[in-house]
Amino acid sequence: MERPWRALAVLCLANFLILLDTTIVNTAAPDVMAGLDAGIDEVLWVLNGYLLAFASLLIVFGRVGDLVGPRAVFVAGLTVFTAASILCGLSTSSGVLIAARVLQGVGAAALTPQALTLISAIFPAQRRGAAFGIFTAVAGVAAVSGPTVGGLVVTEYGWQSVFWLNVPFGAAGVVLALRFVPDLRAGRRHRFDAVGVVLATGALLALVYALVEGQRHDWGVITGVVSIPAVLVLSAVLGAAFLWWERRQHEPLVPLDLFRDRNYSVATGITLISSFAVYGLLLVFVIETQTLLGMSPLMSGVTALPWTIALSAVAPLGGRLADRVGGKLPLTVGMALYAAGVLGVAFVPDATSTPGTFVVPMLLAGIGMGLALAPATTEAMRDIPAERAGVASGVLNTARQTGAALGAAVIGAVLQNRLVSTLHAESASLATRLPPQHRPRFLDAFEDAAAHGLRLGTGQQGVAVPDGLPPDTAAQFSSLAHQAFTTAFLTASRSALAVAAAAILLGGLSALMLNKKPTTTSQIGDKSSNLEEDLR
Repeated sequence: MERPWRALAVLCLANFLILLDTTIVNTAAPDVMAGLDAGIDEVLWVLNGYLLAFASLLIVFGRVGDLVGPRAVFVAGLTVFTAASILCGLSTSSGVLIAARVLQGVGAAALTPQALTLISAIFPAQRRGAAFGIFTAVAGVAAVSGPTVGGLVVTEYGWQSVFWLNVPFGAAGVVLALRFVPDLRAGRRHRFDAVGVVLATGALLALVYALVEGQRHDWGVITGVVSIPAVLVLSAVLGAAFLWWERRQHEPLVPLDLFRDRNYSVATGITLISSFAVYGLLLVFVIETQTLLGMSPLMSGVTALPWTIALSAVAPLGGRLADRVGGKLPLTVGMALYAAGVLGVAFVPDATSTPGTFVVPMLLAGIGMGLALAPATTEAMRDIPAERAGVASGVLNTARQTGAALGAAVIGAVLQNRLVSTLHAESASLATRLPPQHRPRFLDAFEDAAAHGLRLGTGQQGVAVPDGLPPDTAAQFSSLAHQAFTTAFLTASRSALAVAAAAILLGGLSALMLNKKPTTTSQIGDKSSNLEEDLR
């Protein structure tokens, strides 16, 4: 309690590692495939196993933190995450790597909800916005630093380096947490809702599985009678059963009356939307810069630096504004700028774009996110009682991770569908420039690519020049194929990012529903006294 800023630094370090791992491993995927002789299905599980465990267990560990103390669960989660990172680095087969990644996700789910609980407890309300501003700035930097950091370390040290990077920082975080993070306990004991745990975890696991795996299975059959629609129905049934059960519990896993707090409900929705847009934007941006514009992973990451720098500079300001004037103004302005930046990334680039093309759109997106992220967290947690901080932060972080899965799935599906449909039209138009006898082969090449090669995330266009063509015709074939893909991708990316921008604007409009004024000084004094009493 006497050294809150040191404690905040430790919490930021752990949160940085956790969120960096949601994006950095994507950069290493091709090297993982080569090093472990793994197929694309196995690599997808390396990427998604972490997200599945992370998102589905956040609410559970939020309640566990309430039961046994947030620092204990935070330290245990960081220890598990660090040990799992060692196992990832030592993996010699894809099966071991997948299992280690799932274990990483369990550790991440354990420690993440505790950070917001601890910040809410150790900072007085009048300084909580600034603390959340710093925390969310670090989180934002981590989320968008994956391509840059991953491109650098994979190029220099191999794919295992993205996991070994966690080990010294994770070990240091455990030691520093025991030294600087206070061991706070709620004053009364809580019951553990085992049935609620099973229903909530099952519903979230089914939902996130369907979202991250739906595109790979073409939103159809997985195996036998099991299909993606069936998994989504299962998620809905388990979710409805969870709500029915929770309404009848004396001490539920998720107190549904949390959502009677207008600010908490609105801010949680905005958090989900912000994360939806971030991961949708990252998906399109990485494919566009590396596949379409031919940038290296490192240069693609450098191109995103204006976004990272602007976000990290502005987020603390957003937190202070939330303390002084409330969250409504910074959230509304921030979401508008964020949407403008996403639309800029959608409509400004063309086939000849350079890193400089993205500077202004990325700055706008970074400034907008910086203004919005901290106030959303501050408004969500400002009036939450101490004994409910763990579960409230678990729900908030679950919204964030579910938004990430939704963003990657929905934006990816829109991009894929628009790309395939636009390629049909473009290839038919450009085929007329080839000699008549070679036009069918040109169209067949695109049909085959659409069926097999245009898989988002592989980084391959998949349009091959057929053998046996005269040299001049082969060169013309290749040039027209590139032109068709370029035009189609730019068209598809604009449609996909327009969905993200529309979601952001919806979030900005919902911010107008927030209570305008921040907590008053007298209320702060009352809440601080109540908090101290609860923590004794």
